[in-house]
Amino acid sequence: MLKLIFPGREVSGELKQMVFTVASLASGCVHCQSHGSYHLHKIGMQDEKIQALWSFESSDLFSDAERAALSLALAAGAAPNASGPEHFVELRKHFTDMQIIEILAVIAAGGYLNRWNDTIATVTDQESIDWAEQVLKPVGWDAGKHVGEAHEQRKAHPITLGWTNK
Repeated sequence: MLKLIFPGREVSGELKQMVFTVASLASGCVHCQSHGSYHLHKIGMQDEKIQALWSFESSDLFSDAERAALSLALAAGAAPNASGPEHFVELRKHFTDMQIIEILAVIAAGGYLNRWNDTIATVTDQESIDWAEQVLKPVGWDAGKHVGEAHEQRKAHPITLGWTNK
């Protein structure tokens, strides 16, 4: 499923990862927050911009188009869903209908992964935890229940293992 949704087609892979990460912020799944953020790091996004995802609405590191997509991700990633017509008015200033559909697909897939991983307390790989503890801790991130025991942890992030697209 993810290999169909995440590659850049109409919308860049980088924006899709930002949307996934912000939707994960809204849902509270720290496992997905660390994976989305670390994926952005692995594909070359500066750590300062990744940290700014926690405050994208007031950061000058994001374009108006990125802010529109991230605003929808934050609203739609929340439970109950807080998205409204105003989100789509803003999105249509920057994106085609096909691009909006791709953004929504990322939010929907993220919702599934957020619920799954947070419910069963999926153990986050050590590579992602190590990076997130250095970069995301200052913005309030904590691995919490996703640390697990040493024998439960994969050593590497899915992108490092070749499980996801770059």
